[in-house]
Amino acid sequence: MKLHHLPFLAGLLACSSPLFSAEYSFKDTPAKHLDILRDGKVIARWMTAYDISSKEQIHDTYKPFLHVFDAEGGGPITKGPGGDFTHHRGIFEGWNKLVVGDKTYDRWHMKDGAQVHVKYLNQSATADGATFTSLVRWQGKGEAAEPVLEDERTFKFLPPSGQFYSIIDVTTKLKAIAGDTTFDGDPEHAGLQFRPAQEVDRSKTAYLYPVAKADAHKDLDYPWFAETYSLNGKSYSVVYLNHASNPTGTRISAYRDYGRFGAFFKTSIKKDETLTLQVRFLIAEGGLPSAEVIQKAWNEYTGKSAPTPEVTQKPAEGAGKPAAPKAKTAPAPTKSN
Repeated sequence: MKLHHLPFLAGLLACSSPLFSAEYSFKDTPAKHLDILRDGKVIARWMTAYDISSKEQIHDTYKPFLHVFDAEGGGPITKGPGGDFTHHRGIFEGWNKLVVGDKTYDRWHMKDGAQVHVKYLNQSATADGATFTSLVRWQGKGEAAEPVLEDERTFKFLPPSGQFYSIIDVTTKLKAIAGDTTFDGDPEHAGLQFRPAQEVDRSKTAYLYPVAKADAHKDLDYPWFAETYSLNGKSYSVVYLNHASNPTGTRISAYRDYGRFGAFFKTSIKKDETLTLQVRFLIAEGGLPSAEVIQKAWNEYTGKSAPTPEVTQKPAEGAGKPAAPKAKTAPAPTKSN
């Protein structure tokens, strides 16, 4: 696949100096979702429902997540409940081995527990962008469902620029409120990740890595990586910028044909300490941007001045094979990815 070498516009990611004036706003549907709008069009939707009235409703609402919309605001390009690996939903986070004191929780597949949106800590929308913070309680097991983590999850939506029609900053502050906490698991089942819609054409998914002769299964600490996928006849590219302040030793999962990709952060904190993670997502229609564009974006995001690296571009593992049949929504996942 040929990379598109588009000029990088000055001030691409500068929220304080947008390239054009737009009107950002929110539309809240309480206990269901919060829409983020630009000039009246939905650009993203924060899913907040938590319904314990039935097993089916618990399954559909056991974690909040962010849907990313297409450039026209017509609908999500990310996945919700159901389909293959039902627990993969939009921009989401979790760890399948969350160790709190002497207890271990699976907060990836959401076994015997939930992540629950409690309230908004702030909301702000101007001509320069929009931001909000959701207080998310990570619950333990059993009827008491004791909280084990408090998560201040902040999303910031910056003005589009150049090839990117949507620029989304995610900052999550995870406070260990129930004991010393270890965030563990593996790259397939832990971290902060992005899942495209179920209906992707799996034969066309491809990835871009910031090293020569990349081995995404073994390499550590990529500053950025990217994917392109095809949905309903359109191509979309998503760039994942891994902030330099995030834990080192980070591995990634970025090779699946259905497109789930992201970073697995493994670390530990003491009781009452806070783990802060920062990621920026750049969303574009069409093919992957050039390495120069992405590196400049990462430098501006982190305040660094790293040179443009050699890169490796690969089709997804299994790309070209027929798509797997759609899985039906079920009260519990049948697969463990």
